[in-house]
Order: sequence, then C-alpha cells, then structure tokens
Amino acid sequence: MSILCVANQKGGVGKTTTAINLGACLAQAGHPTLLVDLDAQANATLGLGLSADQIKATLFNVLVDQVSGADAVHETQIEGLKLIPSHADLAGAEVMLQELEHRETILRRALEPLRGAYEYILIDCPPSLGLVTLNGLAAADTVLIPIQAEYYAVAGVGLLLNTLALVARELNKNLRVEGAVLTMVDSRAALSTQVVESVRGLLRDRVFETLVPRSVRLAEAPSHGLPISLYDPKGKGTEAYKALAEELVLRSPAHKAAAPAH
Repeated sequence: MSILCVANQKGGVGKTTTAINLGACLAQAGHPTLLVDLDAQANATLGLGLSADQIKATLFNVLVDQVSGADAVHETQIEGLKLIPSHADLAGAEVMLQELEHRETILRRALEPLRGAYEYILIDCPPSLGLVTLNGLAAADTVLIPIQAEYYAVAGVGLLLNTLALVARELNKNLRVEGAVLTMVDSRAALSTQVVESVRGLLRDRVFETLVPRSVRLAEAPSHGLPISLYDPKGKGTEAYKALAEELVLRSPAHKAAAPAH
C-alpha cells in the first residue's frame, strides 16, 4: 500500500489532472484508491463531480476539527475510487493550524487508519509550500512530480528536489521521489522534445516512460465532473493515464516482490 503525493511548487503543470485521472485509472484497473484533495481551490473535488450538497465533511474538518479521515471519505462515480473532498474554507486552515501541536503531521495521523482499505492513497497538493502542503508531504511515502513540457517548468525542478530533501530531513525521513511524469507534451514541437530529454537527463530512471499529451479533451473533462476515462474513453488522454497507472503498479515494491524470478 502506498501514499503518494502529487506535488510541484509551480502551478499549471497538471497536478490535479494527474491526481484525478491516475486515481480513476488505478481504480478501474482493480486497485482500490483514495484521492485526498489538499487544495483550497477544490479542483479535484469539482473534477470528480461532487457538489457542496453531497459533502458531509471535508479535509478542513480533518485538519482543524479532528474529524476522522474515515468520516470524510465520499463515494465517486468510479467504482473503487473514493475521495476526501476539499472546500474554499481550507484556505483558512493555514492560520488555524499554527495554533495546534504537531501541526505538520495531522494528515499523517488521519490517514494511517485508512492504509489497510486502499492500495493507493493519492494526495493532490496545492502549488505552494505552506502548512497544508507540508501535511501532505509528511503523510506521503513517495512524491510524484508532474512537469509540464516547457522551459520554466524544468527550471524549477531543482528547487523542488531541494524542498523535498529538506522535508525528508526534518519531517518525514522515509519520503522519497516516486518519479516525474511529463505532461502537456506536444510531440510535434521541438521544445517539448528538448524538455523531455532535459528532464530525463536530470532525473534519469525516476522519469516515467509515459508522456501525457496536450489535449483539449483532458482540459474539458473537469468541467463535466468526469475523469478522462469516462469523458473520452478511447482518447489519447485516457490511453496515457492508463499507461501511467500500469507503470506505477509495475514499479511498486509489492508487484516486484510478487514477480517470478527469471
């Protein structure tokens, strides 16, 4: 079982798109998955079609009101994919958390009892490094880094890796980088090809083989409250996230341990 944080300090790189669609594809492939929406913009919550009247408790209640993680879990349209939703009030949690003891590890303690119920817990982080994001990184086993295939996204990778090293030293000694996934890749553009090569040169075998294409359908799907696998089942975006899910499973220690020796 793995808790995986989808994180990048740069916005607009495909974090929420990756969290939603990777979670959906893992669940559809038979791996029970929980998605935790850690962003006050609640884009993952909206992207899975949950409306305010369906939500009984949110991540704010877990972090600030000590509601149990289990009491904040909601069903989604995808069998095997559950969600702990977010809400705009999470923006106020940064201030309220300052008052609490062991404030960086509240989410870790809330998720620990849920480990046995899921094969994967995915945490969709906001593009900032406040107390809320630190809770996500402190709770995670590994970090998946979406990197947009453009120059400025690559320039920030070193800073992000330094941040993760600091968190591992101070808060979560077991935290490691799961890998990077390149998003919004335009195979016809020379710059995209250069960025892919640069990221692979920097991170080597920690870069997933799957490339997520730039896709209008991927961009449209959240406005319909659907993951891409339901919105455009035969499209390139669905193919990419299915491949990413498969690659993630193949990389998992449990799968490697179960694989027959050659």
